[in-house]
Amino acid sequence: MDTQFANNRYDGRMPYKYCGNSGLLLPSISLGLWHNFGDADDQIVARDMLIYAFDHGITHFDLANNYGPAPGSAERNFGRIFKEDFNSYRDEIIISSKAGHEMWQGPYGNGSSRKNLIASIDQSLQRTGLEYFDIFYSHRYDGITPVEETMQALVDIVHQGKALYIGISKYPTEKQIEAYKYLTSHGVRCLISQYCYNMLDRKIEEGNLEAADSYGSGVIAFSPLAQGLLTDRYLNGIPQNSRAARSTGFLQRSAVTPEVVAKAISLNEIAKRRGQTLAQMALAWTLRDRRMTSVIIGSSSVQQLADNIKAVNNLNFQNEELEAIENILKQKE
Repeated sequence: MDTQFANNRYDGRMPYKYCGNSGLLLPSISLGLWHNFGDADDQIVARDMLIYAFDHGITHFDLANNYGPAPGSAERNFGRIFKEDFNSYRDEIIISSKAGHEMWQGPYGNGSSRKNLIASIDQSLQRTGLEYFDIFYSHRYDGITPVEETMQALVDIVHQGKALYIGISKYPTEKQIEAYKYLTSHGVRCLISQYCYNMLDRKIEEGNLEAADSYGSGVIAFSPLAQGLLTDRYLNGIPQNSRAARSTGFLQRSAVTPEVVAKAISLNEIAKRRGQTLAQMALAWTLRDRRMTSVIIGSSSVQQLADNIKAVNNLNFQNEELEAIENILKQKE
């Protein structure tokens, strides 16, 4: 479907788009709680970011049962903030969660089995204090559980009223299509498919995007800024307090290669000419594809969140800009 712009009661600038072949509108930018909302994080900052996001048109908050640290703490902290500040706005907010990665010790706290998914959503609802999730995902294909077992669990979760819609995340194309077919034949279509997608990671262009489009699923991207590589943070080295400087985490120092930095510097020049930061342009680039419904951003401060939201002020690209970006991205690493 074409992009739809909904009048909203916030600042009037956040664009919304129908999610796949559904009547559900999602904001172009969604807020993810993967980082910065766990027990180790500043809860005052977390609350301020959620309120700022909502006040500026971000109506979709993305969780998972294992987000923290510790696992489960992001859901619990979100639930407390929601009860105090958002309870009266429940019908104006889309809340998603997921299960499938390791959450608790033992044979049943991991994977995509029916046992894990049913137990996980019950625990997640208890932690958040919600009666239902708007979207509940199978967080991954675990390589063992038959797709039909996982999908039937999701079908039953919808029928039980624990989620309004269901989604899948990170499924290989072949298993993605299996999931779509099973769900369609059982009357609960896949609303949305979540994948990593950014200028430096374009694997979903090899089949996932086409499959989602063919079966009417929306697509939402996580890590659209490549864990910070597509920002101005690493243009002049690795700051001491950055993600790459930490000994743990998904972004390792080894990922900040001279070749990646050179690409970022060149991309930053194009962003400047567009009147954007590199991060804002990277978000706009990810949304350029008509099949993309939304991007999930993380944030460690209200200022960072505010800066990233400004990406929606310029989502259009000239052909010459796209060609220049493509030439930069094609440079060998």
